[in-house]
Amino acid sequence: ISAIILDKTGTVTEGKPVITNVIWRDKILNQNYLEALIASIESNSEHPLAEAVVTYYRNIIEEKIEIEKFESITGKGTLAAVNGKFYYVGNQALLKENKINIQETFIKIESDWAQQAKTTIYFSDSEGVLALLAIADKVKETSKAAIKELKRGGIEVFMLTGDNEKTAKAVANQVGIEKYFANKLPAAKATFVKDLQEQGKVVAMVGDGINDSHALAQADVSIAMGKGSDIAMDVAKMTIISSDLQKLPQAISLSKRTVRTIKQNLFWAFIYNVIGIPIAAGILYPLFGFLLNPMIAGAAMAFSSVSVVSNSLRLKFQNT
Repeated sequence: ISAIILDKTGTVTEGKPVITNVIWRDKILNQNYLEALIASIESNSEHPLAEAVVTYYRNIIEEKIEIEKFESITGKGTLAAVNGKFYYVGNQALLKENKINIQETFIKIESDWAQQAKTTIYFSDSEGVLALLAIADKVKETSKAAIKELKRGGIEVFMLTGDNEKTAKAVANQVGIEKYFANKLPAAKATFVKDLQEQGKVVAMVGDGINDSHALAQADVSIAMGKGSDIAMDVAKMTIISSDLQKLPQAISLSKRTVRTIKQNLFWAFIYNVIGIPIAAGILYPLFGFLLNPMIAGAAMAFSSVSVVSNSLRLKFQNT
């Protein structure tokens, strides 16, 4: 591996986002209904950010509103229809795509939250923004050390995320990643992997979500986090069961040692047989009158197998 790409949510971060701030538009008359509505909409989504919204309102809202139409838009959010009226829950791109006006105040608040490494969710109807929600996802304690170790091993580290530039920058700064790219949709992540491959790099992709599956399939080495989505683990060639990013440099180290051990075993087995087989066949008899006792030859062959297995077992104690 010469380049490794890390997804942000669930890979560099805990993948357990929680709502930290909620700001409603001035003069909202039916806030209780709207709170129940956003919780009902997000309960139809499998995205971790949607789960954070549902969890936040679970103890506040008991009422569940029936959704007439629901659509998940990859990398942008969701839209739903209730009583013939459309509602949107997602990022700025979703609202702009549907020509919804975003007040300057909300844009400034989003910018402030992004500098705190928070992700912003907009909740709006067809007329304008109703509320702004800030979601924080804690960086894993082991991420910084793991990334430092990867870089020490000569591997180029990249971080890709669908989040905005400021949020991506804040997280990247926390863990020591200089090369990060924000606002990346799933197809763009796969294209990024392909671009690195065309530069002659051997690329590993590490992710945990449905959004990462395309890039995982494209990468030379695909690695899923064990607490991620089933599709990511299904596509990936390797799964880190604990979701601890520090297991990644350990896995790479173990892989290198395994290949080195295979080469050692092949070399010594080849040399052993090159020397042993001719002696067992009697090559020394015409010169010295020496014939190898079949029992000794059998024991020597068994020792060859024992030495190879013993050399391999050293891997258990080298990668702790």
